[in-house]
Amino acid sequence: MSLEPVYKRVLLKASGEALMGSQGFGIDVAVADRIASDIAEARHMGVEVGVVVGGGNIFRGVAVASKGGDRVTGDHMGMLGTIINALALATSLRKLNIDTVVLSAISMPEICESFSQRATLYHLSMGRVVIFAGGTGNPFFTTDSAAALRAAEMGAQAIFKGTQVDGIYTADPKKYPDATRFDRLTHQEVLEKGLAVMDVAAVALARENSIPIIVFSIHEKGGFTEILTGGGLKTIVSDN
Repeated sequence: MSLEPVYKRVLLKASGEALMGSQGFGIDVAVADRIASDIAEARHMGVEVGVVVGGGNIFRGVAVASKGGDRVTGDHMGMLGTIINALALATSLRKLNIDTVVLSAISMPEICESFSQRATLYHLSMGRVVIFAGGTGNPFFTTDSAAALRAAEMGAQAIFKGTQVDGIYTADPKKYPDATRFDRLTHQEVLEKGLAVMDVAAVALARENSIPIIVFSIHEKGGFTEILTGGGLKTIVSDN
């Protein structure tokens, strides 16, 4: 395994649930600190990192819609949850002296900067970790779609999707112990098999922009940097 990173610029997608740790709600600061330490390690290797974090540990817009509420309002509430998570992760990174900026798809200048591709590329060129908050800024789009969109806009060489398990399996390995892990798939195979790794729009956008998706466990300390240097357990979704 080479100690040189395979990718120089990446987008890390972390679910809101990952920040919950063993809690039933909210943010476990110890977990945020551990994820931040993995990102910091990647920065020390010279990798430019953008991050999209979900909001499911705080609020899910579909929960409002499922009870007869307005989906648009629910999604706006979910976007605010992602901003809370982004601020928490930025705080953990700054504790490690990692220069970090939060760019929000929803303008709230008193709290963080607004997203633009120009600002993103500038901050990356200055060596900062860029955390993208507020999803795409539009209802009906998930943070997976936001991850694929931001990855394309920042020119990422790969999307690292941190999940609860160490790759894509034939079935949920926590429910079905005999499920087997795929080492490699194409974007089309993910879509055709209906594998629930990212939503259809996100996978299609990644495919159109020739961006590999690397699925790994967000809970393995050091796992992010191990995979960045070519090792570790993961599933690579790529057409190459």
